[in-house]
Amino acid sequence: MRIKAIMRACFGQIKTIFSAYGHGKGIWGNGLHADRRSDRVFPMTRRTLFTGMAVTAAVAANTKGTSKIRLGGPVFGKIEDPRELARAHRARGYSAAYCPDVKIEDASRIQAIEAAFKAENVVISEVGAWVNLLDPDGDKRRKNFDYVASRLAIAEAVGATCCVDIAGSYNPTVWYGPHPKNLSREFFDATVENCRNLIDQVKPKRTKFSIEMMSSSVPDSADSYIRLLRAVDRQAFGVHIDVCNVISSPERFYNTGAFIRETISKLAPWILSCHAKDLIWQPEMNLHFIEVVPGRGSVDYRAYLEALAALPRETPLMLEHLTKAEEYAEGAAYIRKVAAEAGVEFA
Repeated sequence: MRIKAIMRACFGQIKTIFSAYGHGKGIWGNGLHADRRSDRVFPMTRRTLFTGMAVTAAVAANTKGTSKIRLGGPVFGKIEDPRELARAHRARGYSAAYCPDVKIEDASRIQAIEAAFKAENVVISEVGAWVNLLDPDGDKRRKNFDYVASRLAIAEAVGATCCVDIAGSYNPTVWYGPHPKNLSREFFDATVENCRNLIDQVKPKRTKFSIEMMSSSVPDSADSYIRLLRAVDRQAFGVHIDVCNVISSPERFYNTGAFIRETISKLAPWILSCHAKDLIWQPEMNLHFIEVVPGRGSVDYRAYLEALAALPRETPLMLEHLTKAEEYAEGAAYIRKVAAEAGVEFA
C-alpha cells in the first residue's frame, strides 16, 4: 500500500509540473519550454523534475530526510558589530539570520557582515523588502520599486539566500490588505512585470528574488506559485514559503500536515527560505485565524520539518512576528523538540 501511495504521489508531481509548464519534448530535449502567455522560454530541466519527484516520494513515504534545517530568527538588543551579532545568533542556536541593517552604499559594512556570518556558519537567509509594489498611487509605486531594487542589491552584495517581498495589493490604505483585483489577471501580469524588471535591473548572480505567499493575493497556493514561476521566467526567481499565510480555510486548518506536505513537495525545486509561526482559530461567527508562538497552535510542525528535511539543501526556517525574546526562545525550543522526536537535525 505504501508503494502505491508513493507512486501516486510521484505521478501527481509529474502531472503538476507538466500542467504548469505545458507538454512536449522540452523537458527531455533541450530543457526549454515555451511559455504560451509570453512566447518566452522557461528553463525546465531533468534536475528540476526529479528533485520534485524525489521530495514527493520522501514525503509520501514519511521517511526521514537527509538535509539539515537552518533555524533562525531575530536577535534582540542593539548589537552593531557584525561579528558579535553573528556570535549572538550562534549563542541562541541559530544557523540562519535575517540580514542586519545596512545600506547598499556602505560597502565596508556589507563586506564585514558577509565575512562575520560566514565565519560563524550562519546563513543570511533573507533581506526583507516589505513595501507595496502595486500601490495604486503611481509615485509611491515607483518609490517602492526602487526600494525593493536596493534591497535585492543588498542581498546580492551580502550573499543572502534571497530578497523577499509580497506581490503587493491594490488596497489604497493597507499595503497588504484585501482588494477585489488582488487575484485578477491584471494583478498577476503586474506582478510578473515587477519581478522581471527587478531581476533584470539588478542582475543577481548569488541571490534570488522571491514573493511571499499570501491568502488574499498571488501567489496563494503551490499551483498559483508554479504559474508565477513559469510566467516570470527568470533563473533568479525562487519560492518563499510561509504556510501560515495560506492556511486560509477550515479545510487547510483541519489538515495542516497534508497541506504542508503537498505545498513543499510541489515547490521543492525552487524553495529558498521559509517562515515559522503557528495559528489558532479564534471562535467567531466568521473565520478568524490568529498568529501565535510555534507550539501554541494547530500547525503540524512534524510534517513541516520532515518536508523541509527532504529538500536537497539546508533550507532556512525563520521565526517571525513574535513580540519578545522569550517568545522566540519558546518557539525555537518547541521546534527543536518536535525535530528531535522526528529525527530531523539542524545545521
